Amino acid sequence: MRTRLPRAEREQQTLDTARALFAAHGYAAVTMDQVAAAVGVTKPLLYNYFGNKEQLFLACMKPAADALTEHVVSAVSAAATAPDALRDGIHAFFSFLDGDKDAWRMLHDDSLPSGGEIAVRVRAYRDDMEAMVTAALSERTESRAVEPLSVAIFGAAEALGRWWLRTGAMSADRTAELLIRTIEPGLRTR
Repeated sequence: MRTRLPRAEREQQTLDTARALFAAHGYAAVTMDQVAAAVGVTKPLLYNYFGNKEQLFLACMKPAADALTEHVVSAVSAAATAPDALRDGIHAFFSFLDGDKDAWRMLHDDSLPSGGEIAVRVRAYRDDMEAMVTAALSERTESRAVEPLSVAIFGAAEALGRWWLRTGAMSADRTAELLIRTIEPGLRTR
């Protein structure tokens, strides 16, 4: 006989299970049937809690995006100079990746829909991260090229993060240092 869990506990159990499925298989491959079976609930209950697959994914994605953003913002906020902000932010980024690979896989899933609310939220998360890098550099450097430099840094970090997760060829710390050594000379000449 199954134990009936309070709604809040069942929702959290569902979010944890769905998050693991989305991270392992990608948004497009996961079905509500799979999530319901993995959690041990009926599909109607799943729809009652989350509405649809998109809303379930968004409920899983928001805490992941918030945690990554907070981790990086916290590190960058404490830095006194642009090079320190860059170094601390990149290390925080790769440290987060190393500690929560599933969050990264969800946020950078190639099978996410290109339209709809998920696309809007993913774009907002990326825009927020780029704006955070821009603000950190603007406060600490005189460069007129801060915004494009921020976009380049964030893009390079995302690309290197994908490579790192795919290959595991070096430690997260070493990967962060590689990116820092590549970008730092550009900051010094601005």
